[in-house]
Amino acid sequence: MTSVSSITHAISINPATGEQIGHYPFESDSALQAALSRAAAGFRVWRSTAVAQRSQLLITLAQALRDNAAAMAKMITVEMGKPITQARGEIEKCAQLCEWYAEHGPAMLTAEPTLVEGGKARIEHRPLGPILAVMPWNFPIWQVLRGAVPALIAGNTYVLKHAPNVMGSAYLLLEAFKQAEFPEGVFEVINVTPEGVSTAIADPRIAAVTLTGSVRAGMAIGAQAGAALKKCVLELGGSDPFIVLNDADLDEAVNAAVIGRYQNTGQVCAAAKRLIVEQGIVEAFTRKFVEATRKLVVGDPLATETYIGPMARFDLRDELDQQVRDTLEEGATLLLGGKKAEGPGNFYELTVFGDVTDQMTSFKQELFGPVASIITARDAAHALELANDSEFGLAATLYTGNVERAQQMAGELETGGVFINGYCASDPRVSFGGVKKSGFGRELSHFGVREFCNAQTVWLDRR
Repeated sequence: MTSVSSITHAISINPATGEQIGHYPFESDSALQAALSRAAAGFRVWRSTAVAQRSQLLITLAQALRDNAAAMAKMITVEMGKPITQARGEIEKCAQLCEWYAEHGPAMLTAEPTLVEGGKARIEHRPLGPILAVMPWNFPIWQVLRGAVPALIAGNTYVLKHAPNVMGSAYLLLEAFKQAEFPEGVFEVINVTPEGVSTAIADPRIAAVTLTGSVRAGMAIGAQAGAALKKCVLELGGSDPFIVLNDADLDEAVNAAVIGRYQNTGQVCAAAKRLIVEQGIVEAFTRKFVEATRKLVVGDPLATETYIGPMARFDLRDELDQQVRDTLEEGATLLLGGKKAEGPGNFYELTVFGDVTDQMTSFKQELFGPVASIITARDAAHALELANDSEFGLAATLYTGNVERAQQMAGELETGGVFINGYCASDPRVSFGGVKKSGFGRELSHFGVREFCNAQTVWLDRR
């Protein structure tokens, strides 16, 4: 087995064909040190740059993203298999993110008066410094920018360590920042080993750390950040419940469940992974869900009609296949798929389980791929019990015709987000993040801006 320290390159493999399409040598320690120095020097310039000017540069970045959308979307597709239509949508969403924060971000940094008599105290939101971001491959541009843009508008600089299989996307994003003429050091990309990440976390020039990834990665990065006494934000895994009650609009619920489960080939942390359906409609829901799933177009991710592409990494397909086989051995009913697809590429059959219980693998673990599990709930109370019976707590979806009851149930769901009669999504206007082993801290909205700010109390004339 190859040790981590013996690997010298980040390698990008086209999951649709299995062909190597790029290799990127890991940087030396001197190159890492130079990047950290640029980020620290850039911070001194950037923090003193007027917020209005930062906003204007974000607008310029939005245009750079659109100008390069075709190349960036194609790179996403060939590096990690996202269907091209979804990849194009990702780039446009990122451009809109930049524009939204350019318009609304400055107000989030306005000094806040306090209740101190005479108005002689206020809260200022000051940037912390260079932020180290360890990012995943499933949304190669969006995952980066949804954390970076709020941090940048606040005056921080950003050091990106991207997933090894999407370094091509990382460097295209860096070029977009250069095209938008951001000052040097404001956005840096480092291509380093896990040892290099540890070095960066411990370095005094790094002020804080953010990671989106697995629970295991979050525990490792969180421990290192804690040892260095640095703030961190962790957005980790999820096994999100999708609750459908008897009074729900069944067709709407099925449509949302299919999109919520299979978007990005099911490789979404906040995907609808556990479909918890009240027993009065579970038979009809299951039939309609399987029928709708069969209609999804699987194939070449560069074809515009494709909705399901290959999984991003061959090792993750092997892991998913083992979870599927474990769940079948535990007694689940296989309604569709259930194995690796034949032929070239890293495809996995669209898979649906019925009769899943809370003791099975697909209930207890996160299945990161095109596999759905249908669980029967006796009633609404049991549905809540099943939903909360998880080590994860990222988001939950609830379909019902009784919105008032849904709002009450939302208060009992142990998740960072609840979506009533609509599938999970991320939007700059609202915060995103989880509880339990789904992590802590928040991205997006004003929370994302202030996560990496020093809330500084300024007193005047206190005698």
